[in-house]
Amino acid sequence: MNRTGLLRERSAGPSRTVLISGASIAGSALAFWLNRYGFEVTVVEKAGALRDGGYPIDVRGTALDVVRRMGILPRLRESHIDLRRLTFLDENGAEVASVDPHAVTGGVGGQDLEVRRGALAGALHAAVRDDVEFLFDDSIDTLGQHPHGVDVTFRGGGARTFDLVVGADGLHSHTRGLLFGPEEQFHRYLGYCFAGFTLRNTFGLVRETTMWNAPGRAAVLYAVGEGDDVHGFLNFVRPEPPFAAFRDPEAQRGLVEAVFADAGWEVPGMLAAMRDADDLFFDAVSQIRMPRWSSGRVALVGDAAYAPSFLTGQGSSLALVGAYMLAGSLAAERDHAAAYAAYERDSRTFVILNQDLVGTGDALLFPATARALEERNTLLRGLGATPPAGEGRPAHSALVLPEFTTAAALSSDRTDV
Repeated sequence: MNRTGLLRERSAGPSRTVLISGASIAGSALAFWLNRYGFEVTVVEKAGALRDGGYPIDVRGTALDVVRRMGILPRLRESHIDLRRLTFLDENGAEVASVDPHAVTGGVGGQDLEVRRGALAGALHAAVRDDVEFLFDDSIDTLGQHPHGVDVTFRGGGARTFDLVVGADGLHSHTRGLLFGPEEQFHRYLGYCFAGFTLRNTFGLVRETTMWNAPGRAAVLYAVGEGDDVHGFLNFVRPEPPFAAFRDPEAQRGLVEAVFADAGWEVPGMLAAMRDADDLFFDAVSQIRMPRWSSGRVALVGDAAYAPSFLTGQGSSLALVGAYMLAGSLAAERDHAAAYAAYERDSRTFVILNQDLVGTGDALLFPATARALEERNTLLRGLGATPPAGEGRPAHSALVLPEFTTAAALSSDRTDV
């Protein structure tokens, strides 16, 4: 019998059923840990399949302990990008500085991981796909809570009842909207918008990033390896989020083209590539800040509850840690309300510390004014070629993962006394 079977055999009564909305980083990690603790898990995902490739993401600090405990760290080490150089250019395309990436990101060389998002998602899915039910090309339509469960209708037409539901469906979470209302009340806009897409690597870039800056604008070319493609990224300051453009790809392209119309360097070619890209991703740079992450039998995890924004580099790490903490709390407490309260109590300080990293990341990467840009460039010129060994941002490791004991085991211990 496998370890999952042993856990279920030891638990009292039938397994609790949990529906997770979103086969995201948070969703798949939560499915893994809940299954490990003996829950019966279903994951519903609106996409037709897992997305491969994708932009690079970081796994740092406490999150490294999570993936180590999951047994997927060796696979992720094999997918590590190992970015070797970050070059900054001025508005005329001249080099300002070329530095070790960790000198800017606050990461720790030789310890932190940087992988394509699809590599992490694939590793998580492979670790749990044989033990968990996945419903692709579907999503939650309605939720109806009652004392004994949550009635769920699906957009594909089905209807089921679960003991618990968790929203792991990202920054613009539909589950959060059903539970707490409009996103605007929790949305903290950070003053930037961005467009990301893939284009041909005609620049000779290998495992490196080149960033062009003008006041309030940035263009980035990111080569994760030696392949034929690079990630293009266009970021710009905007006082208010362009809500009308969020659901209109043509409006998104038009807005970005207008902002960068007079830009030099490689930007005209990037705009042409963006026009033809079939993987354009456009959004505002923002966070989700909520006073509570659950209501009744429904909870939120990852970006749905506490998106930190890419400026912190901690989105995936918070998702992994949050999933571990939520699953462990549910395993340790028979009462879901007590479990959700423990999850928030034990995780919130770590979340806030990492969300507050935006206070440094935005100014360094995307200066909004000419003065701020010149100050940033002066700072970059003074950086050493290599960051001091072992230094990183303390927020990344501010939480030590607890060891959870299941409620069934606790009850058995009390009986034996």
